[in-house]
Amino acid sequence: MLKSIEWKDGRVFILDQSLLPHRIEYIECNDYPEVAEAIKTLKIRGAPAIGIAAAMGVAIGAERLKVETRSEFLKSLNSIIEVMLRTRPTAVNIRWAMDRLKRLVDSNSGKDVSELKEILKREALKILEEDIETNRSIGLHGLPLIKEGINILTHCNAGSLATGGYGTVTAPMFIAREKGIRFHVFVDETRPVLQGARLTTLELLKAGIDCTLITDNSAGALMKKGLIDLIIVGADRVTRRGDVANKIGTYSLAVLAKENNIPFYVAAPLSSIDFKIESAEEIPIEERPADEVTTIMGIRIAPEGVKVKNMAFDVTPAGYITGIITEKGIFTPDEISRLQG
Repeated sequence: MLKSIEWKDGRVFILDQSLLPHRIEYIECNDYPEVAEAIKTLKIRGAPAIGIAAAMGVAIGAERLKVETRSEFLKSLNSIIEVMLRTRPTAVNIRWAMDRLKRLVDSNSGKDVSELKEILKREALKILEEDIETNRSIGLHGLPLIKEGINILTHCNAGSLATGGYGTVTAPMFIAREKGIRFHVFVDETRPVLQGARLTTLELLKAGIDCTLITDNSAGALMKKGLIDLIIVGADRVTRRGDVANKIGTYSLAVLAKENNIPFYVAAPLSSIDFKIESAEEIPIEERPADEVTTIMGIRIAPEGVKVKNMAFDVTPAGYITGIITEKGIFTPDEISRLQG
């Protein structure tokens, strides 16, 4: 299983996902600006993974600070955290990780600068370890959905590459495979950056899971033909009432699933639930550079001068979602608010 991120010898190593599936290379980050740039440019992506990366970025940034007093340290630390928060606005996991680190520092008011640096590093590594355990729990709770011989549809990438390991969407699949359950996965290519084609298929093939790559706009036709039994997607942010922000195209799949009476599930850790937001309209939707749409792997496919609107995410209202698979179990959208605290 490919690791999306590692902490080694005081440095952060990030798998450059923009090069997959052709090359496997790790970016060596020696300070927080390099981590922030890797998040911003999709070298690492996936809501849980960028939360982990942001935490490690803060830890390595804190380690490099040349300050002596606690007040100087906190001022510089807050600046580093702000940089991380600005990298990707839609996924709530970065803010979740930053809030967790800030609370930890506040609760250790008696510690000096060197102790705080060590505390932040340990916490960043703990966030990574907890994410792997969380994914495994999501997999166990989602396992009963994977029936012998079914066809599953997924969108974008919510596998080990999008997390600390095991993935969210892929976790039930990996465990089902370990238990000898036979099933098949249709993988949306996921334009414009092709995370499904480049990443999800790579992970499934490495795990020995039978899969077929499809164009995004053929998913509805497959549903109508009765070739899809179950849909599982990931999430970048879930509201208190169960609305879900995820990769652009998710909403279309949910509408089609409801029209064709196909169960539509979201796999997401509790860290992806934003209990501060009630309405989907409050979720900031990131818009990304035009060249992601006008080029594929550096090759231009559209004429110069064409206008582009590149929304990275859309929001699926709770009414289209059958259930949300978390590390605590599967819940209907209207049950999500009860998980707070």
